[in-house]
Amino acid sequence: MSMAEPTTPSFWDTDPHHHPEGASTSLGFWVYLMSDCLMFAVLFAVYGVLGGSYAAGPGPQDLFDLELVAINTALLLFSSITYGFAMLGMVKGRKGEVLTWLGITLIFGAAFLCVEMYEFYHLIHEGAGPQRSGFLSAFFVLVGTHGLHVAFGSLWLITLMVQVSRYGLIEANKRRLSCLSMFWHFLDVIWIGVFTFVYLLGMIQ
Repeated sequence: MSMAEPTTPSFWDTDPHHHPEGASTSLGFWVYLMSDCLMFAVLFAVYGVLGGSYAAGPGPQDLFDLELVAINTALLLFSSITYGFAMLGMVKGRKGEVLTWLGITLIFGAAFLCVEMYEFYHLIHEGAGPQRSGFLSAFFVLVGTHGLHVAFGSLWLITLMVQVSRYGLIEANKRRLSCLSMFWHFLDVIWIGVFTFVYLLGMIQ
């Protein structure tokens, strides 16, 4: 009577695994957003340290136009709403609706950048440039970094509009639209922090 040979347990699987299409893209983008969170956290911390270093120069109450900043905040918030409508159009498969709302979002984003550049120009013209004090250096770096992100997001938005116009709402474009949606809403959250921590608290102090 022959005995069966013992089977050797397998501790690994050599068969190829199927990964959902675009899974690595979403994970990579979340990692990028987390790194951006860390960068802005550092910039907020620097502003928290240097925000009171006026070097006998002007402070927030002397420089900030809260009404203008409120208008700029509204522009960015409206851009998030319109991008949300674009995503709803994407879910429904309506290419024209997506392009329309993306175009409106781009207009709001461009208007936000124009107002911010006007504010920077006005401050520098008044002699309140980033070299004037620690407060102004931290202010220009924090707000300017956010502005650069909005500019990058706007260029990305234009690129996506071209891709959707040419190729329609294919799966790759849907993933790109979803990634840009996260990025755009992330910029909204950061700006709310800037508006509260830099502008509102600066005017109250």
